[in-house]
Amino acid sequence: MTSTLLRAHDLLWVSETPVATNGAPLPDWAIAACRQGAPVVVRRAPRGTDGSVPVGLRGVARHERCAATAAANSISRVVSPEALAARAASIAHDAPFAALRTLRALARELNALGWAWGPTGGAGFALASGLPVLHAESDLDLVVRMPRAPSTAQRDQLVQLLSDTECRVDLQIDTGYGGFALRDWLASPHQTMLKTDHGPRLVADPWSDAA
Repeated sequence: MTSTLLRAHDLLWVSETPVATNGAPLPDWAIAACRQGAPVVVRRAPRGTDGSVPVGLRGVARHERCAATAAANSISRVVSPEALAARAASIAHDAPFAALRTLRALARELNALGWAWGPTGGAGFALASGLPVLHAESDLDLVVRMPRAPSTAQRDQLVQLLSDTECRVDLQIDTGYGGFALRDWLASPHQTMLKTDHGPRLVADPWSDAA
């Protein structure tokens, strides 16, 4: 399966155990997650010279995180946040976790805004894998693909949509060049920390400066 179109936050199922970036053996929880068939998530970092993909592994506990790389030819399945967004309408209104209930509640209005979007973090991982990574205090992480700067009206619509939610929502905007937190941009619109594949950059405009 080709890996050229993979983007940060995509979930991958791989047939070979990823390799930790520091060369150390994977922790026991990561090996257990791989044996369970847990996906890995594409992270922002350069590709390997051999085409290997930078990924993150996660376990059930919050502290269980590990940076690794996965062989491109080991990828058997890819699920994007956008594909997971299509499942939001099927989430039960009385789903057991606030992050899932909030995702269900926001989905229709997020779709109406016209941008591609989807859940990431624990909610996305749980929807894609069925593994028990969510808990009562879990936030909802979202990514919105926004290749051009929003109009003032669009920005205000997005802010209003997120102003009264059951759980905290951490929304990242992906410009195509990198990603930044909506909350940080609103607080400091002329000095934004843009996360790119080659490290974070402080930019005045995350759309034009990054290009």
